[in-house]
Amino acid sequence: MKRRRWLQWGCAHCAALGGLAAAQTAWEVPPRFAHPDVASDEGGLWALMDREEARLRRSPFRMRDEPLGHYLSDLACRLGASHCPDIRVYAVRTPFFNASMAPNGMMQVWSGLLLRMENEAQLAAILAHEIGHYLQRHSLERLRDAKARAAFATVMIPLGVYGLIGQLVALGGAYAFSRDQERDADRISIQLMRTAGYDTREAAKVWANLLAELKANPAGDPTQDSVLFATHPPSDERRVALQSLGSDGAGRTGENDFRAQLKPVRFDLLEEEIKRGRLDESVVLLTRLLSNEPEQPELLYFRGEARRRRAAAGDVDLAWIDFQAALRTGNAPAQTYRSVAELYRAANQGDAARAAWKNYLEAAPDAPDVGLIRQYLEESK
Repeated sequence: MKRRRWLQWGCAHCAALGGLAAAQTAWEVPPRFAHPDVASDEGGLWALMDREEARLRRSPFRMRDEPLGHYLSDLACRLGASHCPDIRVYAVRTPFFNASMAPNGMMQVWSGLLLRMENEAQLAAILAHEIGHYLQRHSLERLRDAKARAAFATVMIPLGVYGLIGQLVALGGAYAFSRDQERDADRISIQLMRTAGYDTREAAKVWANLLAELKANPAGDPTQDSVLFATHPPSDERRVALQSLGSDGAGRTGENDFRAQLKPVRFDLLEEEIKRGRLDESVVLLTRLLSNEPEQPELLYFRGEARRRRAAAGDVDLAWIDFQAALRTGNAPAQTYRSVAELYRAANQGDAARAAWKNYLEAAPDAPDVGLIRQYLEESK
C-alpha cells in the first residue's frame, strides 16, 4: 500500500481539533457501555480490537516507562469520568503526531505527539477529543456504513515498514469521521476539559502550533503527506472555532507536571525526531519549545543538531551558536561535543575537532560510537 494512501487513512481525526463552531447543546456523559454480543457487528469489531490490543501490549513499539504510562492513564480517567475502567492508554514509540481510540476502549498516543505538547492541558485536549469520539460511538457508526466496512477489510493488509503500529492506526483512522462527528468530538472535548479543571484555551493552541510546524515544510502544503491533515485540510476557521469553544480561559495548564513526566524520556524522543528527517519542521518545533524553556541545554543541542544536518544557508553559524549556548550552561548533553567536532572537521580545523572529540569521550566513555571516535582520532593525527 502506498505511503500516501496510508496517510489518507492515518488518524486524521485523532488530533483534528478543528471543526466549525456549533451551538452548544446540552450533553451528558452516557452510561458505561456493555460488552456487545460477539455475534453482532460491534461485537466482532471488539473481538478483533481485543486481539490487536494484546499484540500491542507485546509490541517493541510500546513505551514501557511505567510512570509515564500511569500518568497518561490517570489523565484519561479524569477526563473519561465513569468510563475510566474501560479506557486503556498505550504510549507508542513513533515520531509522528497521532492518537486514536478504538471502540473497545483502547487508546494509543504516539511519542511524536507527546513531544509536541507544551503542558498537560494540551495533552488533555487530545485525549478528550478521542474520548469524545468513543463516547459518541462514532467508530461504530462508521463501521455500519458500507464504505467504512470496505475500508475496514482493506486496512488489515500488512503495511510494510509501518508494521503493527501503522496497521493499528489505519484501522483506527479508516472511519473518516464526518464534519458533524468532528464538531461533536470538539465540543465534548472542551466540556470534558472544563469539567476536569483544565484551561480550555490550550486546545486551539495545539492546532495552531502543529499547523505552523507543518507550514515550514519546503513543499508548502501540509495536506500532501501529513497524517493529521491528509483528509482534513488545515484552516484558520477550525482554529477560530476552537478558540470560540474554549474562550473562558479558566482552569489549569499543568505545565510543570507534564514536563516532569516527560523528562525521563524526552532526550530519546528528541533523537527520534531528528532521525525522522523533517528538519525544517524540527527546527520550528524546537524553537517553540525553547521559547517556553529558554537556555534549556537539551533543546539547544537538538536545535543545533537539526540545523547542522539541514545545512541550509546560515545554518552552520546558527548551529554553532546553539551548541555554544548549550555548553555554557554546564549541563549540555555529551553529544554536543561530538557535533562541535563535526563542525570543526567540516571546516578543516583538525586540532579543534580532536579536542572536541576528546571532550566527548571523557563525557561519554560508554557511548556506542566510542570505537568510531577513537578511529577518527587515530586517523587525524
